[in-house]
Amino acid sequence: LWNRLQDNGYTDIDFVGTLGPQGCGVPYDGDNEGHGGALCTNVAANGDLEGWLSSTHPDIVLMHFGTNDCWSNRGTDAILDAFTTLVNQMRSHNSNMKILVAQIIPMDPDRTCSTCDQNVIDLNNGIPGWAHNLSTSQSPIYVVDQWTGFSYTSDTYDGVHQNDSGDQKM
Repeated sequence: LWNRLQDNGYTDIDFVGTLGPQGCGVPYDGDNEGHGGALCTNVAANGDLEGWLSSTHPDIVLMHFGTNDCWSNRGTDAILDAFTTLVNQMRSHNSNMKILVAQIIPMDPDRTCSTCDQNVIDLNNGIPGWAHNLSTSQSPIYVVDQWTGFSYTSDTYDGVHQNDSGDQKM
């Protein structure tokens, strides 16, 4: 994403996060908050985001969160409640925060999680209404459809995590 932004003339961009670049074979600004295995319900309950925001001061947040919650069979309402907590924390650090929330990529329902596929569908169906209700003109929430056109068979290497094809689509 950083390289694509640069290539299209958006050069005054600084990705921020407490984690550095992870596993990409090209040079880029890879600072991020992509904590592997994290559940948004736990991050919200534990207040983890507060420290990350204090350390990084983002103006825009890209949030592709909820996969591990769906895998752990957390309900859509619990996930969206956690999203609300996280958005409130973001806005307490920056009242003009712009937030892009993903409708997350599909998961293979045959991978040790028979409910994962439906859990993701339910979450993705709930995100637009949640975002509409919480969005403000000062701090808008944009929904990004990562689901449509994404195939867990051809765009992931294990039914869950994206491969090179999936990276390009995302």
